[in-house]
Amino acid sequence: MADGGSERVRYGPLSVVEAGDPSAPTLVLLHGIGSSGDAFAGQVAPEVGGLADRFRILAPDAPGYGASDDPSEEPGIDGFADAVAGLLDDAGVDRAVVLGVSWGGVISTRFALRHGDRLRALALCDTSRGSGLDAERAEMMRQRARDYAADPEAFVRDRTPLLVADDADPGVVTGVADIMRTACRMPGYAHAAASLAETDHTAALPTIDVPTLVLVGEHDRVCPPSDSRALVDGIPDATYVEVPGCGHLPNQEDPATFNRIVGGWLDGLPD
Repeated sequence: MADGGSERVRYGPLSVVEAGDPSAPTLVLLHGIGSSGDAFAGQVAPEVGGLADRFRILAPDAPGYGASDDPSEEPGIDGFADAVAGLLDDAGVDRAVVLGVSWGGVISTRFALRHGDRLRALALCDTSRGSGLDAERAEMMRQRARDYAADPEAFVRDRTPLLVADDADPGVVTGVADIMRTACRMPGYAHAAASLAETDHTAALPTIDVPTLVLVGEHDRVCPPSDSRALVDGIPDATYVEVPGCGHLPNQEDPATFNRIVGGWLDGLPD
């Protein structure tokens, strides 16, 4: 796969999009609550400066999503983070850069707190400290799972426009919706929503001691720039970047710019 192509592989209970040279440093990409590993196609594609020429990319479907197995019990945020550690074990990886988008960013933060010795660097994209900051936000997240369960198709229709900028390419919007339709199911979505509702990382952020990039779309309405600035305020020496013209999913809306920012930051990491 050194040519930048990708394939679906199996590591334990997880289905994973893998790309790049297996001997290269590993970059794990964690998707949002309405998505799957397929959301990172733009981080593989060489025509938009994909990262597979420099990294072994592992983009799993989270437990209970896409082609991954359903967990035997509700994982909680700790369980989702531990699943990433299990992926590294199964893929024969000691340490990795972990990049998470939205819910994937909250999982990435918990991974840093629980498995910091496995982490080379951390990239938190369009994410937050969690939805457990107060009771209202936590209940809003739990309600979102109930709304999805009640009518998945209406949920996808109504939710997708909120995830991208108003002037996003229609093909991108369709792609986001298609991934949501194929990746999400119950009880996985409810497990994910519950994990967000239980989480507030505010007090623990100062203990993160790896290089950290915090990146957010300029027009993100789901996890607005204020959420990302709160992460930067808490994480020592974190780097903050806004992606102009994008909403909640800059990795899909503008992969060339996203890859340039992330790739440039990765190139500056210490060996």
